[in-house]
Amino acid sequence: MSKISPCLWFNGEAEEAANLYVSLLTDSRIEKIQKNTVDSPAGKAGTVLVVDFTLAGQRFMAMNGGMKMEYTHAVSFKIDCADQAEVDRLWYALLANGGKAEQCGWLKDRYGVSWQIVPTALVKYLGGADAAGAQRAMQAMMGMVKLDIEGLKRAYEGKSAA
Repeated sequence: MSKISPCLWFNGEAEEAANLYVSLLTDSRIEKIQKNTVDSPAGKAGTVLVVDFTLAGQRFMAMNGGMKMEYTHAVSFKIDCADQAEVDRLWYALLANGGKAEQCGWLKDRYGVSWQIVPTALVKYLGGADAAGAQRAMQAMMGMVKLDIEGLKRAYEGKSAA
């Protein structure tokens, strides 16, 4: 087990967010929910203070801090996706109920947390032996919002869109 785990700050939605995240990825679960024992800036006695959870094998903590804090792109969570179906499933699930799509496979979920939904094939096309193909794939990616594996492949191979 890692000694370091990310702590995500929420304003009353820590348990809701943790439940969403663990529902999306295998090897994920809620480990422990700690409630406020007294009224505090983080919430009234009996409300959720901290949720310890595991997300795809990585430990996390979600904390209700008592006020809204904004996330920035300086920290994001990258999810490697085996295929387009996984990209699509995670993309739409994290955008549901108020998320915001951004460029190049990035999005902010409804809580403001930044995610990168990335097909593992991206490395093959951006780092392939064909430098011109890699440049075309990079240009194609820069024009995408949700990443499209077939579009990246066509760009790498120098084929126009079907």
